[in-house]
Amino acid sequence: MAERSTSRRVDQRRARTRNALVCAAQRLLAEGRTDVAVLEITELADVGVGSFYNHFTTKEDLFRTAVEEAMEWFGGLMDRLTAEIDDPAVAYAQSFRMTGRLHRRYPQLSRVLLKHGLDVVHSDRGLGPRARRDIQNAIEAGRFEVEDLDLALAMTVSAQLALGTLLHAQPDRDDARSSDLIVRGLLRHFGMTADEAARICSLELPDLDLVDALGVT
Repeated sequence: MAERSTSRRVDQRRARTRNALVCAAQRLLAEGRTDVAVLEITELADVGVGSFYNHFTTKEDLFRTAVEEAMEWFGGLMDRLTAEIDDPAVAYAQSFRMTGRLHRRYPQLSRVLLKHGLDVVHSDRGLGPRARRDIQNAIEAGRFEVEDLDLALAMTVSAQLALGTLLHAQPDRDDARSSDLIVRGLLRHFGMTADEAARICSLELPDLDLVDALGVT
């Protein structure tokens, strides 16, 4: 029993150290500061230099992990928030609308995504594969009329990145209204009527104040 307890504490301490390093890397990525020494990263994370190499081989390894985990955090959150939605067109729209609102709520993670631009399209983690899945499901359900899935995905990701950039550049812009206007246009482009697109974009969203309670990290 004592050995299991000790092992658990060690695992928890290792997890905290790794998380601190990833968070420090995400902060540096958001600030556009990747040409830094390992010592600066560990000081920012408040861990020892030796601890860095217990988790990552190089700075590049850490920064790659930081980007992947930022993408996966957003993607996992959208999965949880849309899990009960049966209509794939609604799931697509709600994911877009909520992600647009999260640019302001989580500016550091948002900037990490924005700085990696269209890499999101090609990543096998995060928002890209989820958006592809929702578009594909909506096509199969007869909700979207899309000739080229890759182009539809590129349009979706490009629109989300442009929205995030605009929201950071214009702090007074209404993030909710802007998100809804963009996705309403995307729905129209994917073959929906104006009335149906407007209806979907008027549906109530989950309470984003409960995001932290979902346990998505």
